Amino acid sequence: MTIYLVVLISLLSQIGFGGSRVAVSLFALELGANQFMVGVIIALYSLCPMFLSIVIGRLSDRVPPYVPMIWGSVMMLAALLLPLASPGMVALCVLAFLNGLGHLVFSIPLEATVGGIGGPQHRARNYALITMGWSIANFVGPLITGFLIDHVGNQRVFWVLSLFVALPIPLLWWRRSVLSSTVKPGAGEEGVSRSVMDLWRIPSLRATFIAGGIIGSAQDLFQFYMPVYGHAVGLSASAIGTVLGMVALAAFVIRAVIPFLAKKLSEATILTSAIFMAALAYLLLPFFTNPVALSFIAFLLGLGVGCAQPMIMSLLYVLAPAGRIAEAIGLYKTLRSVTHVVIPVFFGSVGTAFGFTTVFLSNSGLLVFGGYLQSRTPIPAARSRAK
Repeated sequence: MTIYLVVLISLLSQIGFGGSRVAVSLFALELGANQFMVGVIIALYSLCPMFLSIVIGRLSDRVPPYVPMIWGSVMMLAALLLPLASPGMVALCVLAFLNGLGHLVFSIPLEATVGGIGGPQHRARNYALITMGWSIANFVGPLITGFLIDHVGNQRVFWVLSLFVALPIPLLWWRRSVLSSTVKPGAGEEGVSRSVMDLWRIPSLRATFIAGGIIGSAQDLFQFYMPVYGHAVGLSASAIGTVLGMVALAAFVIRAVIPFLAKKLSEATILTSAIFMAALAYLLLPFFTNPVALSFIAFLLGLGVGCAQPMIMSLLYVLAPAGRIAEAIGLYKTLRSVTHVVIPVFFGSVGTAFGFTTVFLSNSGLLVFGGYLQSRTPIPAARSRAK
């Protein structure tokens, strides 16, 4: 039952965190902020993951997971209470920064913990369950937030969101002994100088980092570029929203199937297939403008990106050196944060200069490269970590 408790803890925290993005944006607009200012506030959520993920990963490897997870929850709770004490733009900026930091401190040890629950035979299932929980939270959080804002107002909604991030604290304290046993620091490494580049030099880890960055950028690009493409080909806002929603739906569906796939195939094989599936979706995109066809293509893309995330997390867990699992996850989060910033700017420039077809086909080629690199990198399927 431990994994289901961890999923519940993660689900509650993610609902509060995801809902806060909507609440902060709408509250800022009510206070008179323009679109640029709202963008700056939301960008503050990603500031810490870009610069502090590796440091937090290293710290998480040295202490029981429940310690940083509780501290992360406390930071998110304090952040969500700020607008209640001092409603204003400064409070919203501090909220976004502190919430992003708290979520990072909470999520890195969580992801490092999940892989060890129940033994190596349940690793892929665990990561599938946790990512399914995130899919539900990312749907429920904004939905609850929007409904509450309409009924209780922009400020009071933060009371409810703070409750979601507060509930994991007693649960984590109650089951701290179970969580602390799932990830153990490497023995005999005290005083040894370690560089994050040591992780990058491991071929199997490096291939997983690159593949994860490429498949993640494919999801970022679709979220950024599909509305632009849909508007250009004359789709309605509801049609564009439906196409985007198909990615989330497909991700939830494939994550429900992953535990069964993992019994037949290795994580590396599943990840490689997922990358090629996403490449096929991008190859088809520029040749269709019908919303039904685009919805099917989006579903295909969702199967690929939705399948890839739990497989990457599982591979990072099993490939990282002893005592450096959270640090490896931190390095991966740093790379993903960079793509969050670079991809919209780069492909936005490419699209302006060369058009939609070039954007989609070049990203398809990039995905093929990532899949090829992953398939050609020897990854030991038999390695495991005991509790």
